[in-house]
Amino acid sequence: QMQLVESGGGLVQAGGSLNISCAASGRAFSTYVIAWFRQAPGKEREFVAAVSGIGRSIYYADSVKGRFTISRDNAKKMVYLQMNSLKPEDTAVYYCAAGFASDLRRPQDYAFWGQGTQVTVSS
Repeated sequence: QMQLVESGGGLVQAGGSLNISCAASGRAFSTYVIAWFRQAPGKEREFVAAVSGIGRSIYYADSVKGRFTISRDNAKKMVYLQMNSLKPEDTAVYYCAAGFASDLRRPQDYAFWGQGTQVTVSS
């Protein structure tokens, strides 16, 4: 069992930066793929980024590639998402998820989810 708690969301102007965090509790954290998803009002939950258990493999959605950076610290059981050059279309609730995903981009492949943190980008 694993619990995930996101923090660090907020309101930022377009072009600005924000760093959101995900704190995990539970065993075998380093064995899980950790991903960030986001969901805007009226839209489906979409994949943002994922990092493998020991951080060797990282994946990004095309929409955030070059602007967002995912990282993890297994000793602290933390995962981060550094978001730069933010755009209004990045506005969403951002969720942290953990699992043994075979398809990193599919929410159904993740067993554990946080409650989400709101990120709002004003134009």
